[in-house]
Amino acid sequence: MSLLDTLGSLLGSSQQQQGGGQAQLLAVAMEFVNNQPGGLNGLIQKFEQGGLGDVVQSWVGNGENQSVSPDQLHNVLGSDVVSGLAQKVGMDPSQVSGLLAQVLPHIVNAGTPTGEVPQGGQINGESVLGTLGGLASLLGGGNKQA
Repeated sequence: MSLLDTLGSLLGSSQQQQGGGQAQLLAVAMEFVNNQPGGLNGLIQKFEQGGLGDVVQSWVGNGENQSVSPDQLHNVLGSDVVSGLAQKVGMDPSQVSGLLAQVLPHIVNAGTPTGEVPQGGQINGESVLGTLGGLASLLGGGNKQA
């Protein structure tokens, strides 16, 4: 299932992203990261160019994750990317930014358990989902354990 198909399937789930919708959202975010030119390295570069290098590095590193607002994420990814995703899935761009702002810090955090980007910049989906465990507690704030 493609990123856009998965995002589209989220339209039927609650705005709060309960239960299975949270799992789908995590899958969408992992696919989004891996489909960036350069994978996670490309996403990190976008954040650095957008002035949020310290934010994304906090997700990669072993310390506390800094949050990102939907507006900051929208600015980093660009209106074309966000609007394109939103148009294809029938969502408002602010909804897409909001969903990604919630899960990207956790995805990057879980995809970099050693505090370093994996070789090739690709996040291992099975490994990330295994690391994340319960989605409800994750979205409440899951940082790497020392």
